Amino acid sequence: MIRKKLIAGNWKMNKTSADAVALARDIVFSLGTQSSVDVVVCPPFTALEGVARAVDGSLVKLGAQNMHFEASGAFTGEVSAPMLRALFATHVILGHSERRTLFGETDELVNKKVLSALKNQLRPIVCVGESLAEREAGSTLKVVQAQTERALDGVSKEIAASIIIAYEPVWAIGTGKVATTEQAQEVHGFIRGLLAKAYGDAVAQRIRILYGGSMKPANAPELLAQKDIDGGLIGGASLEVRSFIELVNAAAGAS
Repeated sequence: MIRKKLIAGNWKMNKTSADAVALARDIVFSLGTQSSVDVVVCPPFTALEGVARAVDGSLVKLGAQNMHFEASGAFTGEVSAPMLRALFATHVILGHSERRTLFGETDELVNKKVLSALKNQLRPIVCVGESLAEREAGSTLKVVQAQTERALDGVSKEIAASIIIAYEPVWAIGTGKVATTEQAQEVHGFIRGLLAKAYGDAVAQRIRILYGGSMKPANAPELLAQKDIDGGLIGGASLEVRSFIELVNAAAGAS
């Protein structure tokens, strides 16, 4: 099965609302009407409404960087899935390594968010990946298996194809260390095997697995040529229109 490539930009805690709108407009203008690659931009919460307007009518989709699992309530500082849907968001990043390490998010919490996102017709981009210590201890596959299986607990076969997995080797994000193409493909293939075991091969072949370990225009073509790497969850390179468009073009060339 040919899975449509997906390039998602995670802008993290960058860009004021005005700056974010300007970047979104530049991305829409630069991409024209290309439809061979799915493109998602994930600005900070404060810019979601402005960026929603900027991408309206284009093929660029809107995503959020996080959400709470409850629909509403006394959760100061949090944002819910229905709130995101009201802004026409279609995707949400869940379980990002920064949420896990800096804010103590557990596999169980990520799972609650995944189930809430699916219930509200949001496509979760579920992040999994190992630290440098775990990689050096030879625990990569064990860690990735535990995170993947726990995040997807309770997700039915009927809706599993709506899930997107992002493999992010935490040790290769902003550290100068780079996972080799072979290392990335090995883990992507392993994740595909886990999905096949849980949902059957037909469903597993429909689920997209993104690479989130510092994908840049220089290494993107080789990574995207791998059979189980279906796109990228892009950090720094998504904050500048030229590099982001180059990544989308690389994905189009690999499709």
